[in-house]
Amino acid sequence: MSTNQLKPLREQIDAIDDRVLELLNERARIVIEVGRLKQGDGKPFYVPSREQQIHARLLALNSGPFPDEGVRRVFREIISASLNLEQPMKVAFLGPQATFTHQATMQQFGFSAQLVPQKSIGAVFEEVQRGRADYGVVPVENSTEGAVSHTLDMFVDSDLKINAEILLEINHDLLSSSGRLEDVRKVISHPQALAQCRHWLEENLPDVPLVDVGSTALAAQMAAEDPTAAAISSELAATLYDLQVVKKKIEDNTNNYTRFLVVGARNPEKSGFDKTSLMFRINDEPGILHRMLVPFSQRNINLAKIESRPLKKKAWEYIFFLDLEGHIDEENVRGAVEDLHQFCQFVKVLGSYPRAR
Repeated sequence: MSTNQLKPLREQIDAIDDRVLELLNERARIVIEVGRLKQGDGKPFYVPSREQQIHARLLALNSGPFPDEGVRRVFREIISASLNLEQPMKVAFLGPQATFTHQATMQQFGFSAQLVPQKSIGAVFEEVQRGRADYGVVPVENSTEGAVSHTLDMFVDSDLKINAEILLEINHDLLSSSGRLEDVRKVISHPQALAQCRHWLEENLPDVPLVDVGSTALAAQMAAEDPTAAAISSELAATLYDLQVVKKKIEDNTNNYTRFLVVGARNPEKSGFDKTSLMFRINDEPGILHRMLVPFSQRNINLAKIESRPLKKKAWEYIFFLDLEGHIDEENVRGAVEDLHQFCQFVKVLGSYPRAR
């Protein structure tokens, strides 16, 4: 293609970019007005259900060739920058940087929010409870390894509400300073990451010791300082700590996802595609587990998950966590929860929030 042929096409692209920029600024001016009205009415400026509606509408309209994932990412950043115009937003997450929780936080809030790493799940809850952060992001379960018990335990004494959930596909890479498998004398990672790569490690590094550390990002940092070590971590960590990829995607289960929760001080608005999470403690009676499920079965409410945790203050007694489809403001869900009280010593609604799509 000659320069003469390229020039008019590039001029068309420049003209389109100019229009896009003009429309972005027009959108920003409207967003500022929306923020002013929300502030006057005392309404939350971050509404997860509204974001889902925007994404769903645009993806339904997209006829290509611009890819759906590209549309999602572009508008994630447009929404992130717009929220920052309404009110600067601070989000605490289980750090350090380059952990999967960090990636989930960026996926949900974009790059315009102030993302603040914390050293523990408890610290994330405390930052939000004390008002030092608007929201917090913590892991709650992995499709391979199950529940993150510390997150569930935090809800026992916390008044924070679940505002949204995030699903992140987890790909584990083996990283080292040299990028050569023969140089690896130990493998470092978070215990869950090591467990999710157990078969690959047994097949390829059977005699190499495994070292548990607090996060996959910390493992990458340690591997950057030790030429004999390899870390199981993320592609983002490889970039951040200047590591080479020894082997990509070494997780045993290719359908490997982690679910994260966004916690905040308020309940979000109903979206029409919601999930409600409950915590309750049942009376110790024969057949009680069956009877506590009846209110949901009678109303044809789908239960997505049930999990038990030992009550730390009393031996051999348990707290149950339940996820169901629907919003607590819906009559059938509210009625089922009210009926549940007769079988329980206490019932606590942890939040009704948009389901991850």
